[in-house]
Amino acid sequence: MRESTISRKTNETKINLYLNLDGGDYEIDTGCGFLNHMLELFASHSGFGLKVSCVGDTDVDFHHTVEDVGIALGLAFLYAIGDKKGIERYASVIIPMDESLVLCAVDISGRGHLSYNVKIKSAKVLDESDEKKTRCVGLFDTELVEEFFEAFSREAKVTLHFKKMHGKNTHHIIEAVFKSFARALKAAVNVTGDKIPSSKGVL
Repeated sequence: MRESTISRKTNETKINLYLNLDGGDYEIDTGCGFLNHMLELFASHSGFGLKVSCVGDTDVDFHHTVEDVGIALGLAFLYAIGDKKGIERYASVIIPMDESLVLCAVDISGRGHLSYNVKIKSAKVLDESDEKKTRCVGLFDTELVEEFFEAFSREAKVTLHFKKMHGKNTHHIIEAVFKSFARALKAAVNVTGDKIPSSKGVL
């Protein structure tokens, strides 16, 4: 089984995370409702087993929680994927979420890099009931999505590219980002052979 467990404690967060690339249930409790929702989507669409518990300084804001969960997930992925023998390595997926459309391309390359071309007008996740989109009523800073993926790509040593092709609703755009990430990563970790997918012989 390709699985790993991460326990990480700082002065800002305490995280326990379990990841199984070959399947399993998911249980998510980060102390941030929106991040919980996105990670549940990620686990559901990737098919990965995922358990996350985080106690963070959410009285300040969600920045440390989001970034540190990204770090822990990246480390767990790095350890779980092992020597990468036989994996597809590359994958790209375009996901629609109502009016939004987002591309994610991934290379499990051994080199951490993030290209995040996802422009979101709102500083906070908007209330979907606000049809004129004039109020920022949520608590989640939209800039934290990029922070999450920056942390993940760096620690997992994975190259990630995101591009928003269409989208107006903040929630829909971010949901499409996480779903496309999940589907692309699911395809990239799929084992189809028995060799390292690199002319160098190592990743």
